[in-house]
Amino acid sequence: MSGEDYESDGKTLFDRDLLKLGDLTSDELNTLLDSAEEIKAQLKAGTLAPSLANKRIGIIMQKPSLRTLVSFEVACGALGAQPVVLAGKDSAFSRGESVKDTVMTLERYLDALVIRTFDDAVLEEVAHHASIPVINALTDGYHPCQGLADLLTIREHFGKLKGLELAFIGDGSNNMAHTYLEAGALEGMHVRIGAPVDYQPDPAVVAAAREIAKHTAATIQITTDPVAAIDGAQIVITDTWTSMGQEDDHDLRLDDLEAYQINPDLMQHAADDAIFMHCLPAHRGEEVVDEVIDAPYSRVYDEAENRWYVQAALLRSVLTE
Repeated sequence: MSGEDYESDGKTLFDRDLLKLGDLTSDELNTLLDSAEEIKAQLKAGTLAPSLANKRIGIIMQKPSLRTLVSFEVACGALGAQPVVLAGKDSAFSRGESVKDTVMTLERYLDALVIRTFDDAVLEEVAHHASIPVINALTDGYHPCQGLADLLTIREHFGKLKGLELAFIGDGSNNMAHTYLEAGALEGMHVRIGAPVDYQPDPAVVAAAREIAKHTAATIQITTDPVAAIDGAQIVITDTWTSMGQEDDHDLRLDDLEAYQINPDLMQHAADDAIFMHCLPAHRGEEVVDEVIDAPYSRVYDEAENRWYVQAALLRSVLTE
């Protein structure tokens, strides 16, 4: 649900899609994070119930994956659901069948679809035809599941989200930068994107985040200056400079983004209690150096672990009334 109300409307997420975090209200987002914390605690206590027993989850992987695939399969298993993985040459769309025919067939077998793909238009077409919930496991435009995991990680560390300063440094046009703009706006955070002119976020995403921010006391700042972006930030985030499908431009991207590398010199401008985050995989020596990603203040493996708790919460929310 994307709308103009950013507080709870009394609805649940049951039988709904999640294509981007902007589909949620602030209350719905926080309810998901609360549910993820509950699942994590119940798992550790040995009391997590198989609440999705007899549910079947289609996991369509048109892009390679480590964390996304494993975390969704583990989440399904922990909740008693059956994951049905369609990947690589066996992907749901590998034989040239239309999206409509594929989706209309799959929904006769499955209770929800999780899809990791390239173009957002493919995701939107799947959601258009599907009568079962569709979850975005990554597109070129957004990565809401990673955004949920990162918010949970930040909240666990700082005990809150509202009012925190988050800096994303590097390729501001990628799916993670877009996701942090939405997430930060919904949570009342102060989000700064530091990126070169040719690597800045989609203006439509920035405008949407600023509209949300009017209701949550968040602030959104876009700058070309990495020092200004990171100055005083409590959360410092980057992502790979060359995403899948951009390999031909790799050398150009290294040159363009060299000044945006997260290294100890740049981290000195962050807050004294700052943490570093990266959704992984990282290209060590490019967007981040070992001294930062392996530092005590790095939370990259906490983020990776939290993927499956938030995804379990999401699956449970869309599949149970």
